[in-house]
Amino acid sequence: MWEKQLKGSHTYDYHYLMKRWGMDQLNVADVKEHIVKLPVVLGDGSRHIIVLQFSGEITAPYIKVSSADSSKQEDILSWVENWLQWDIDLAGVAAHFVGSDLERLFYAHAGTPIVKDTDLYYCLMKTIIHQQLNLKFAYTLSNRFVEAFGTKEDDIWFYPSPENVASLTYDDLRKMQFSQRKAEYVIDTSRLIIEGKLDLTQLFVLSNEEIAAELTKIRGLGSWSAQNWMLFGLGRADLLPAADIGVQNALKFYDNLTEKPTPAAIHARGERWAPYRSYATMALWRSIET
Repeated sequence: MWEKQLKGSHTYDYHYLMKRWGMDQLNVADVKEHIVKLPVVLGDGSRHIIVLQFSGEITAPYIKVSSADSSKQEDILSWVENWLQWDIDLAGVAAHFVGSDLERLFYAHAGTPIVKDTDLYYCLMKTIIHQQLNLKFAYTLSNRFVEAFGTKEDDIWFYPSPENVASLTYDDLRKMQFSQRKAEYVIDTSRLIIEGKLDLTQLFVLSNEEIAAELTKIRGLGSWSAQNWMLFGLGRADLLPAADIGVQNALKFYDNLTEKPTPAAIHARGERWAPYRSYATMALWRSIET
């Protein structure tokens, strides 16, 4: 086991990262000890459990990174910095909103990071599973999916692979309370990946608009799904899922409205938040989380 300490040079609210990571019961987040444990598959296919322990003030945080394979230390450190988006100046992001209609929100929730999933494929599957479901049942369904078809190592769940999911039948998922269409979307999309018709790692180089165009060609993936995958998979900074009920409810609460704003009204308003609309989205969601 090796460990290395990283020192942050920007504001980063790691308390919120732990809280959001722990929203999924399969994830390991020890709020008392400021620890999260992550299941990570590197580009070479090697699997690692990475432990992050945070300390210090959020204005100058420290992270102790540890894992078992010393031969992969540099690759793991690079992965961690990418996953955390450690180089993003969140105080600078907040400064963009000074004088804006969301200034109070960024003051109340300083240093809110984008908390990404650790796996691009599973992020897409979770997005498909969660769409059009209430949050509690969405996590119930995605957790059943992982527990049935993933693997557990040292109490950490590694997510199902596209190869495993592509080999399933629709009835395998129907037995777990997936709808017929959701079962088809999950399995058929996995088969596209196995057949080489969809390469998630190659989408990195494309613009948001280009990625959305590619993903929405796939049956079962709409604009909401594409935006959520870009946000939680890639960590893109300028996305605003205006059709998301959580965003609508947060703005209703924030502005003390009698009705939720429409997606069109949110899009129009959000033009003023560019190029950091993803951070506005995260702060809005955070404002109504319990």
